[in-house]
Amino acid sequence: MLCGSGVVAIWNGISEEGRLDFYQWHIHEHMPERTGIPGFLRGRRYRAVDRKTHPEFFTLYEVEQFDVITGEEYAKRLSAPTPWTRRVTSHFLNTSRGLAHVLSSEGPGPGGVLATVRFQSAATDQQAAGELSALVSSIAQFPLVTGAHLCKADEEATQVRTAESEGRTDYDGPPNWFILIEGCTVESLDVPVQTVLQHRLVREPQVGHYLLQYTRLKTETAAG
Repeated sequence: MLCGSGVVAIWNGISEEGRLDFYQWHIHEHMPERTGIPGFLRGRRYRAVDRKTHPEFFTLYEVEQFDVITGEEYAKRLSAPTPWTRRVTSHFLNTSRGLAHVLSSEGPGPGGVLATVRFQSAATDQQAAGELSALVSSIAQFPLVTGAHLCKADEEATQVRTAESEGRTDYDGPPNWFILIEGCTVESLDVPVQTVLQHRLVREPQVGHYLLQYTRLKTETAAG
């Protein structure tokens, strides 16, 4: 299960010239800074398993409650990006970022591989939440699946512009609905992903397969 009832989900690419700086910044400044915010519980970064997955990176921050990511402390960080942040994000490509509610989260714990399915829904939010939560619950029972999670981005919160996003041209459209499926092997994600894609409420899906690269926990000394 995810750690809390809200997430910040970020899909992004990076230019070749900015790649090493991105890794150093993400490990040594950005993720420690984010998980140091009250209510932020865990951060994880993933990289695409193959060239078919785009963008290349996916980062997930789990927060205790959704209002943590609409609150004052997070806003302060977004309003005061460091020089390193500005330098690195100038190399970001095809970024999609969502502040989302966790509507359903099942499974015993994190897996080493992750599938993300971003999509539009062919139903009202209330109807979709019920049917898709049942879908996620069933997927969590598949062999070698360690977690399945349904998230719905908050459009108003996601669209708020900050100093950190000012002047950036790398943003693509934000996510709407997305399902995250965690597992033990890349192959274990195939049937669960196809099950999601065949659901009648899933429209315009974008699928990515990722390997876990790094985890940052809440404690100051913990890097994983």
